[in-house]
Order: sequence, then C-alpha cells, then structure tokens
Amino acid sequence: MIHLINASKAYRTAAGYRVVLHPTSLSIPSHKSVAILGRNGAGKSTLLKMIAGVEMPNSGRIVSTGSVSWPVGLSGGASSNMTGRQNARFVAHLNGADEDMIDEFVEDFAELGPYYDELVSTYSSGMRSRLNFGVSFAIDFECYLIDEATSAGDQWFRDKCLRLFEERRSRSGMLMVSHNPQTIAQYCDMAMVLYDGHLVPFTNLDEAVNFYCYGSSR
Repeated sequence: MIHLINASKAYRTAAGYRVVLHPTSLSIPSHKSVAILGRNGAGKSTLLKMIAGVEMPNSGRIVSTGSVSWPVGLSGGASSNMTGRQNARFVAHLNGADEDMIDEFVEDFAELGPYYDELVSTYSSGMRSRLNFGVSFAIDFECYLIDEATSAGDQWFRDKCLRLFEERRSRSGMLMVSHNPQTIAQYCDMAMVLYDGHLVPFTNLDEAVNFYCYGSSR
C-alpha cells in the first residue's frame, strides 16, 4: 500500500501560491492498476515524484509498504554524463540487482545499437525514452509508477511497451498518471482525479472518467 498521511504540496510562483495537493490522507493499493487523472498542469507528475520520493511534501508523509519504482516516462531518469550502459549498471547496483542481467535486458529492449555506449547527452529524446523505459522495467518492482510512458517514442516502441505492460501487470501493480481517458480505460482498474489540489478517489472507473471529463470542468 501507498499511504498519504496528511501530505500536502505547494509552490510559490511569480503568479502567486500554487497548491498541488491540499493536506490529504488516503491509501492507494499498490497491487492494482490505479490511474490518477488530471488536466495539464494539475500537478500529476509532481504527485508521482512525491510518491517515488524524488520530491518531498511540504507537510505530512508518504509511506510505501512495498517496493515502488521511480516514475517511468520522465525524461530526467538517466544521467547525461554517463553512457546508456553505465546508467543501466549503476541502477542495477543501486537496487542490488545483477548488473549483467540488467545490462543485457536494457541493451536488448532499448535497441540503441552502438549508441548504448555513447553519452546520454548525445541522445535524441526518443533514445532517452527507450533507455529510461528499459532501465525502469529491468528491475522487478511491486508497483510501477507510470507517467504517460505509453505516448513516448515511435509506434514500434509504443507497441513494445504495451506488450511489456501486459506482462508486468500480471504480477505487479501500477500507478499511472494521465489526461487520456482511453489509456486509463485500457490499463487501469480504478482511478483518482487530481482536481484543484484535491485527490478525489473513485472505485468505479467510469465515474472517475465522467467526473474528470465533466464534473471537474464546472
């Protein structure tokens, strides 16, 4: 389970004080495929970073009882000053995984060819996406955090990602942030809507999508 315990997040901006999340206490099942819907700029990616531990809440705590991945799909997942292979082996080392096995998986999945041994700073955005996705899914986590990852890359790569999604869903949970109801309907069992700093949970996926499409725009 992922527990938000009176967790909140806000920023000071030039336009004023922006609240991403008002003080919230709820539990998110980490063994199911759960969606977080929200419009562009609602703070979905920030919330995912908080759950991953990349960003800290201003108040309260977020506690996970199982292993949770970093956000898959965020372009900042790999170090630009290392090669693709060095990134893969470094992540394996940090997670106590077999470096050779992780290296082999990423090299095969990302299909970067000779660029796998070039600095990530030389990669195109599509190459970074393939590396980040490969490194993320090379490690077995109990819950994967997905940030619009299915929309990255060429069609052949998206299809490859979708097949991997299906395989991992059989044994792991997922928490996916999106503003695409079609993607959510395809992959998720339940959903929450991040609206005006409030995280509204729904056990019925259709009700969540309906609120997101119509209720939250009123």
